[in-house]
Amino acid sequence: MNRPDRSRARPALLLVVAAAAALSSGCAEDSATPTPTPATSSRQADVAERGASVMPFDLARTTHRFTKTGSGGVQTVVADDPQDSTQIRLIGQHLTAEVDRFRRGDFTDPARIHGNEMPGLETLRTHGGRITIDYETTPDGGRVTYTTSDAELRDALHHWFDAQVSDHGQHATR
Repeated sequence: MNRPDRSRARPALLLVVAAAAALSSGCAEDSATPTPTPATSSRQADVAERGASVMPFDLARTTHRFTKTGSGGVQTVVADDPQDSTQIRLIGQHLTAEVDRFRRGDFTDPARIHGNEMPGLETLRTHGGRITIDYETTPDGGRVTYTTSDAELRDALHHWFDAQVSDHGQHATR
């Protein structure tokens, strides 16, 4: 009877387990903010459908990037094709209008896309000017920078970013 040589498989298995543990511990960008569970594909489809009614640009032809910082974060939306002037123009128009609303605490559009229970949203609505929100045009889209010295607002921004990355699936990155 031939038995597999398990002594060779065991070190390989341990190596895989150790690598997975190292990757999972190194992935958290902010140890105080747990990594969210990715949204289900049906939720992502629902978010994409609602997003199409709020965002004028094509989610399939653009990418959202959410980068957390010690003082808030940076949201960048870019056209996947840097020559797609239509998407770039639509991104700029949308982000400019959103920044104006966000400065006033109006986060109606994210709520319409992600729901009123979106993590961080309620806190962001009450920021009362304690978050500086700036817009900048980039060659392939636009960038919104959120800055605050208030730890609660920074954490709310981080939770809000995590929820967007989870809900937008393939259309968003960290």
